[in-house]
Amino acid sequence: MTDTPHGELTLQTVPFPADTNGSGDIFGGWVLSQMDIAGGIAAAKRAKGRTATVAINAMRFHAPVHVGDLFTVYTRVARTGTTSVTIHVEAWVERLETAQHLKVTEADFTFVAIRSSGVKRPLPQA
Repeated sequence: MTDTPHGELTLQTVPFPADTNGSGDIFGGWVLSQMDIAGGIAAAKRAKGRTATVAINAMRFHAPVHVGDLFTVYTRVARTGTTSVTIHVEAWVERLETAQHLKVTEADFTFVAIRSSGVKRPLPQA
């Protein structure tokens, strides 16, 4: 595992107790939703407009997220197609009490560019 994030800082937030699972760690669905939001921001920038998530590759959680961690998501364009863009998304935490900086998960999210009607459209030139 690398010790530095790759990509552009896209989202940063702090999870709260309401975001925990039964074990007291941050619920994986919360982590996934934050990553999808960040990926969607990066995809919309590249697509210059509306996009929709169409796929997420396998995610593997490397470390739990705790209440109060500084949760940060980095994104970069991994691939582009005619109508789709794949964004590599990395989620990191900074444990404020220990100053640890850890990658908690990463995945590739694929988005398709869509018109306001919801129909696919070509990606514009980069």
